[in-house]
Amino acid sequence: MSADPLQSLFVFGCSHHDTPLEVRERFTLSPDQAGALGQNLHQLPGLKECLVLGTCNRTEIYGLAQSRDHLPALEQHFCSQREIQTSDFQKYAYRHHNLDTLQHLCEVSAGLDSQMVGEPEILGQVKDAYARAKTAQSVGPVLSRLFEKSFQAAKAARTQTGINRGHVGIGNITADLSNRIFGRLDQSRVLLLGSGEVGAATAQALAGRGVADISVSSRTLENAQKLARQLGGAAIDFADFPAQLHRFDIVVSSTAAAGQVLSLETVQEALRKRAGKALFLLDLAMPRDIDPAVHPLDSLYLYNLDDLSAIANENLAQRKAEIEKARRILKNQAWTLWLQLRRRTRLTTA
Repeated sequence: MSADPLQSLFVFGCSHHDTPLEVRERFTLSPDQAGALGQNLHQLPGLKECLVLGTCNRTEIYGLAQSRDHLPALEQHFCSQREIQTSDFQKYAYRHHNLDTLQHLCEVSAGLDSQMVGEPEILGQVKDAYARAKTAQSVGPVLSRLFEKSFQAAKAARTQTGINRGHVGIGNITADLSNRIFGRLDQSRVLLLGSGEVGAATAQALAGRGVADISVSSRTLENAQKLARQLGGAAIDFADFPAQLHRFDIVVSSTAAAGQVLSLETVQEALRKRAGKALFLLDLAMPRDIDPAVHPLDSLYLYNLDDLSAIANENLAQRKAEIEKARRILKNQAWTLWLQLRRRTRLTTA
């Protein structure tokens, strides 16, 4: 009988748990970049199956290798592809193997490992990553079963516990903060930079609190116009928004730009024209859209994803019992799946 192939099941990556925001930015992958990297890694010798998961707060590579001896070369290749210093990778990366890989994936899919614990969006992101890997044929029978079963486990944890009860989304947090800064929001003007789902949902939450004036600016004008129609607002050419920034009270930025779209100088000029009136900037992008150097400016309020997560998790203590209950469910699901996989591989390798 040959060696057990499941002994080389692994995941490595970095996330919000131990990696600061300024370092996570350098690890961040767009969906297209994650898909391309997965295909690239799958061509490496010794790697049987591979899937790359990239979200705002995590970059992870799941895989099945011929042996663990291949993993150092895989990690080095990842660093080379992303132009990351090996020392930074070694400092912040985590690794899980075998059963621990299953347990980790189940907790990721269920939102237990999320920066905002219990958030539902992560499951869709994991499903999308799996769909891309299937299309690219970089996953095989082992990772396919792992991911499909993790989706079932996530559903069980959510339906049998209250882990998402009390979860506060980015949109509601933004609306609450806006209320604190401006009071009533019916006279506030909102500028949405980027036309992605997170920014759009945040703008909709603000509209639900009374905001009636919403403008959208995106690098693709057609996308901005489409979202503006949905929100009942106006579209602004991306090249023009810096000159109009001072006209807005709340700016929600969530582009997929590789670099900053709001510089210190642009914000300073907008504040000068606002003559002391408060400006609320919300940076939902990864890497960040807004130069963090604007933070100390007078009359300016800047919040990023880490700031919002801290607010969202303020009620974690109240949800602790449900979180532990969900973790036990996922642990049992992972152990059952592990036993099933081992039985299958013993039969196919005997």
